[in-house]
Amino acid sequence: MTNSLHKLLVAGCLLAAATAYAADPLDPADAVNHIGEEATVCGEVTGAKFSSHRKRKPTFIDFGPPHPNHLFTALIWGENRDKFDYVPESLFGKTICVSGTITEHKGKPEIKVSEPSQIRMVDD
Repeated sequence: MTNSLHKLLVAGCLLAAATAYAADPLDPADAVNHIGEEATVCGEVTGAKFSSHRKRKPTFIDFGPPHPNHLFTALIWGENRDKFDYVPESLFGKTICVSGTITEHKGKPEIKVSEPSQIRMVDD
C-alpha cells in the first residue's frame, strides 16, 4: 500500500468516526460539554415561552429544570416563527430532538433554530 493511500484510508476512518459520534444524540445535561459542535440534543421540553415584547421576539424552548436552572435551550428568533406550521410553544411536555451548532449564552448551551427541520418530534 502506498503512503498516500494509507493516509487517505486513515483520514476516511477518522472522518467516519467523527460522523458517527456526531450522529449520537446528546442528553440536555451533556450539551454543555459540546459547545461549538454540530449535534442533536434530545429530551423533554419543560418550558416553552414566546417573548413577543422582547427585541427580536425570541421563543425559548427549555429542557431540564425550569428557567433559570434549565440545562439546554432551543432558541427560535421571531423572524423564523412563520416557517413553522405549528406554534413552537405547543412543544411543551413533548419529547423532541433539536439539531444544529451548540453555542453558549450566559453559561447555558443552546441551539439557534432557523428551520423547522432542525426539530424532530420523538412523540406526539
